[in-house]
Amino acid sequence: MKILTSSQIHELDQYTIAHEPIESLQLMERAAKALTRAIAERWTTSTTFVTFAGPGNNGGDALAVSRMLAELGYEVSVYLFNIGGRLSADCASNKQRLEECKRVKLFVEVTQEFDPPQLTSSLVVIDGLFGSGTNKPLAGGFASLVKYINASPAKVVSIDLPSGLMSEDNSFNVRANIIRANLTLTLQQPKLSFLFAENQSFLGEVEVLDIRLSEEGMELATTHYSTLEREEVTKMMTRRSAFAHKGTIGHSLLIAGSYGMGGAAILATRACLRSGVGKVTIHTPRHNNLLMQIAVPEAVVQLDKEETIFSEPVDSDDYHALGIGPGLGTSEQTAIALIAQLRRTQCPIVADADALNILSNHPAWLQQLPKGVIITPHAKEFDRLSGHSSDSFERLQKAIAMAKRLQGFVILKGHYTAICFPDGHVVFNTTGNAGMATAGSGDVLTGILTGLLTRGYTREQACLLGTYLHGLAGDIAAEVKGMEGMIASDIIDALPQAILQLQQSSPHQ
Repeated sequence: MKILTSSQIHELDQYTIAHEPIESLQLMERAAKALTRAIAERWTTSTTFVTFAGPGNNGGDALAVSRMLAELGYEVSVYLFNIGGRLSADCASNKQRLEECKRVKLFVEVTQEFDPPQLTSSLVVIDGLFGSGTNKPLAGGFASLVKYINASPAKVVSIDLPSGLMSEDNSFNVRANIIRANLTLTLQQPKLSFLFAENQSFLGEVEVLDIRLSEEGMELATTHYSTLEREEVTKMMTRRSAFAHKGTIGHSLLIAGSYGMGGAAILATRACLRSGVGKVTIHTPRHNNLLMQIAVPEAVVQLDKEETIFSEPVDSDDYHALGIGPGLGTSEQTAIALIAQLRRTQCPIVADADALNILSNHPAWLQQLPKGVIITPHAKEFDRLSGHSSDSFERLQKAIAMAKRLQGFVILKGHYTAICFPDGHVVFNTTGNAGMATAGSGDVLTGILTGLLTRGYTREQACLLGTYLHGLAGDIAAEVKGMEGMIASDIIDALPQAILQLQQSSPHQ
C-alpha cells in the first residue's frame, strides 16, 4: 500500500472531488460518518464528549462528528477555536450545521479568551484542532491547550492524527506540544510518521478508516514509501521442483561466530537451512567445531585456521550466496579478513552484526562494498555507520541516501522494518512483534536472507520476502510462546509454518 505525504493526500482529496465527482463538503460528511461509526462502536451514549475543533478542515471534521454524535443521543460540548477569524469554507459550513442542531449540549466559538472546561476521567475528548496540514510546532495558546488536555485524566480520540504531530518529519517539532491520544482514527491510510517508534506515545491505538478516496487517484500517485502486504509477498513465492535435489536448490556460505559467540553462528545457520536451501557451509573458528557439529548436524562445518576468530578470506566461487557477520568479533585481523572477503566475493552478500561494526570502525571501506550488497542494521548499528540521528525520520533519510550511494539494500530493522532500495524507494514491513526484541533475532534474519538468495530469489525479492517471513514466523511464535517468553530459536522453529502459510495462499500453488 502506498504511503502518501500530506500534500499528496490533499491532492488525492481534490482528485476524488473532481473525478467522482463529489463536493468537498459531501466528502467531509462521508469522513465524519466513518469517524462517528468508529466512535459509536467503542462508547455507549452514556459517555460524555468534549470536542476541541480548529479553524481548518480537521476542525470541520470534528464539528460534523460532534453533530452526528449528538443526533445519536450522545452528550457533546463543542469548542471551536476561531482566533484569527478565518475558518475554512467547509469548517464554516459545519459550524452552521452544528448551530442548527438542537441536540448539542454546548457550542462555544472561541475568538479571544478561553476558559477551559474541566476534563475528568469520565469524559472523552475529541481532538480536531489540527490535521495533516500541520507544518510547524504548535505554540502560544494552542500549545497551552494541548498541555492542558495531556495533563487531564480524560481519554482522547484524535481525528486523522494527533494535533501537533506532523505527517512526515517531526525532527524539529516540540514534543511537549503534541496531543497524546488514546485512539487515533486516521483517514484512508496511515501517515509516514506513524511508523516511527518515538511517535507511538502520541498515537495510542491506530484505526485506519476507509473514506473511499479515488482508487484511480491513488494508483496515479507517485510515492517513495509503501507498506509490504501479504498479497504482494505471496506472488513472489516459488515451489521446488518434484525432481529437486540438494545440488539444484543452492549452497549457502555463512561466515559467523568467534569464540564465545558460537550461538550467533548456530542461529544464522539453522535459519538458513529452514529457508529451504539444499546445503549450508558454515565457516567458523576451530573452537566452535564441536558446538556446530552437535547443534546443527545438517550443516557442513568449514574451520578457520585460527582457534578463536575469522582470520582470512575463503574461496566463495562454489556458493550461491554469502551471509557474513553474526558473532564475528571486531579484532583487526578479522576486520582485514572481512574487507578482503567482501572484495573478492562475486555472489550476493548479506552483511550484518559485527560486519557492520567493523565497517563503522573503517568508514572508508563502505565505498568498497560490492554493488547489490544487503546490509541489515538496527538503529544503533546504523548510527555507528552514518552518525547520530535525532529521530527515526532523519535516520531513514540517511538510510535512503546510503542505499543510493552503495547501489545496495539497507534493511533498517525496527517494529516497521524499512527496506531501502537503490532507487530511493522504501518499503515498510508489516509483520513482527515486540517479542522479537531478543538476542539473536537479527542473526536469524541474516540466515533467512542468505537462504532465499541461495534459492535464486533476486535481491529485491529476498529483502521483501525474507523480512516478511522473519516477522511472520515471529508472529506465529508469539501465538504459541507469548511475546515475553520468546527467544530467537522460536522464530526459526516457526519458519516452516510461515513458509507453508504463504505457499498455501500463493497463486503459484
